[in-house]
Amino acid sequence: MRDEWSSRSTFILAAIGSAVGLGNAWRFPGLASKYGGGAFLFVYLLAMLVIGIPLLMVEISVARHTKSSAPGSMRALNKRAEGIGWIAVSNGIGISIYYAAVFAWVILMFFMSFKFMGMTGDTEAASSLWAETIKTTGTTSGFTTIAWPVLICLLIAWALCYLCIRNGTTTVGKVVKYTVSLPVICLLVLAVRGFTMPGALDGVAKLFVPKWSALSDSNLWIDAIGQVFYSLSTSMAIMFAYGSFLDSKANIAVDSIIIAFSDMIISVLAGIVMFTTMAGVGMLDNMSASGIATAFIIYPQAIVKLSNSGVINMIFAFIFYFCLITLAIDSLFSIVEGISTALSDKFHLNKKKTTLTICIIEGVLSLIYVTGAGLAVLDIADYFINSYTLILTGILEVIVAGWFFKTSRILEQINRNTKSFKMPGWWFMPSIKVVSPLVLAGLFTWNIVNLIRAGGIYGKADGYSLKANILFGWVIIALILLSGFIIKAVVRYKMKSGYKEDERSWDEFSDEG
Repeated sequence: MRDEWSSRSTFILAAIGSAVGLGNAWRFPGLASKYGGGAFLFVYLLAMLVIGIPLLMVEISVARHTKSSAPGSMRALNKRAEGIGWIAVSNGIGISIYYAAVFAWVILMFFMSFKFMGMTGDTEAASSLWAETIKTTGTTSGFTTIAWPVLICLLIAWALCYLCIRNGTTTVGKVVKYTVSLPVICLLVLAVRGFTMPGALDGVAKLFVPKWSALSDSNLWIDAIGQVFYSLSTSMAIMFAYGSFLDSKANIAVDSIIIAFSDMIISVLAGIVMFTTMAGVGMLDNMSASGIATAFIIYPQAIVKLSNSGVINMIFAFIFYFCLITLAIDSLFSIVEGISTALSDKFHLNKKKTTLTICIIEGVLSLIYVTGAGLAVLDIADYFINSYTLILTGILEVIVAGWFFKTSRILEQINRNTKSFKMPGWWFMPSIKVVSPLVLAGLFTWNIVNLIRAGGIYGKADGYSLKANILFGWVIIALILLSGFIIKAVVRYKMKSGYKEDERSWDEFSDEG
């Protein structure tokens, strides 16, 4: 029997936990700072309404109807589209391997927060604490150097991930009650502290007062749309998995709105924390759109300038990195849950054993990130997956849902149990059939053009070699795009032993489960 969420609130919390991650805490504020504050928020909200919410609704509603993971859900829409689901799963594999490393860095900084007590005013020591501990070379030539503290934290990260999802919806439901509420509490505490600092209102003004001239910058639109797309956890098999655990009475229209706007509200709250704090220590113009730079280099500098008390600064650091831990854990285990659900569904495997196997295999693969070359490898892999395969998956999903299936039937599923709010056809249909495919295709094309302009296709972008770009960029992309064919080959082999795959179409699934 398939897992089901114990309650509506559990599903909503789990989905919010997946959507709200480290990008909300550090990348969102950095982009808002870069692109005129309120102007960025305006485009972000527009992209959320036009692209983010409709795509989120598609994934959840299709999976709820089919009780299937990403591959099975896409196959139900069109029998030739299963491969798109496997690309989504493979996106999750690539992302979770390096996301675990970032999670490990956050755990490491949490453990090292006591060091801030002796760094009052010493911004140079604070900014170098993380880089010196992870022993990064900044290049792809440091594979023989091992950062043992990072290795220990990586093991902790994967252990926590498995413990959170070892029993599927049962353990996830218990965990998200705390891991979704705790970061909000932490952010509120940090925001209160931020508002008490001199210059806090200048920070708030920079976040919310729009510089409308920034709207003429095409990069603002690209980054705002990208932030929405990445933040909602679409195109990486998560929301398909979570949607498949819903019962037939789920109110998808309302729940999707709650999930999307909770994601946005927490992003804005994180922005308030970042802007007021940075303004209070005179570093408002030092914020970076790079999440890693903000969290591990710039923000530590702000922490040691918060007060003249090392103890207060240390406590602030512990709270901040604990907040990041609670944000990271939900995102990591939700990605692994999407992978585990897809594989166990397809090959009729024991879910708990499958989850453990995935955590072990991915844990071994993620060891590359504890080397001196880890940061460089992560930079390359993150860029290629987020800029190409993730967006391409979204494009293919909406094309299948909008043009190779009767989109009105998906809308019926979305509005099936709702009375207070129904997703209007004038909003949903143009988004899925026209706006989302065109906008996401434009975003994908923009990234390709920028890559060629920068010479990245030849291995010159960001100072990384051709060999590094091929090995950690193009090879990963190739494996992701070929994943459907790899699965198909495995199926053919297993069929010799009597294996039968689920080939049901949309009409063969019952809404009553």
